Amino acid sequence: MTEYIFGKITELTPTQVVVENSGVGYVNEISLQTYRELEGKAEAKIWIQTQINTRDFVSVDYGFASKDERELFRLLISVNGMGAASARMMLSSLSPDELRESILSEDINRIKSVKGIGLKTAQRLILELKDKIVKGEGVSTGEELFAAASQRNAAAEEASAALVMLGFSKPAVSKAIQKILKDNPSAKVEDIIKTALGML
Repeated sequence: MTEYIFGKITELTPTQVVVENSGVGYVNEISLQTYRELEGKAEAKIWIQTQINTRDFVSVDYGFASKDERELFRLLISVNGMGAASARMMLSSLSPDELRESILSEDINRIKSVKGIGLKTAQRLILELKDKIVKGEGVSTGEELFAAASQRNAAAEEASAALVMLGFSKPAVSKAIQKILKDNPSAKVEDIIKTALGML
């Protein structure tokens, strides 16, 4: 079983990447999330998940730009009725952080907004994965999750201080920032301030 491959990117489309290593080109199916991460790069490390298509017993390699995304993909396909194609679609529509937060906050409408995901599947995802995500499953390391959370907190604090200095009340600012980060967990300080100004 292949853990990862490192090499030169010889082909890249929104659904596939070909990585050359020792003269051999390895094809990997990818999400839009991974495509965005790989765009413009000459070489990369791709984390691999091999799936066997049970219909015709063909082996398919799914590739991910981060170990974190691959772990979440594994968690998604562990859900009853969730295939690799649906899991890839979810990771193309939502970032790993957005997907985790949607499951943790039981945001059925956001999960349902992904093409091919209906009400029952969204409910099943929340039911089967919420506790696992709380326990830290589906992330590559605790440090990565902690770093992401720390980054979000720092951005929130900086944006909050700037908005309060502009004359807005702290409770109103906190409420606005909370909503912004729920919708976009990776928002930068300037994005948070700009969006908050339109809400306050």
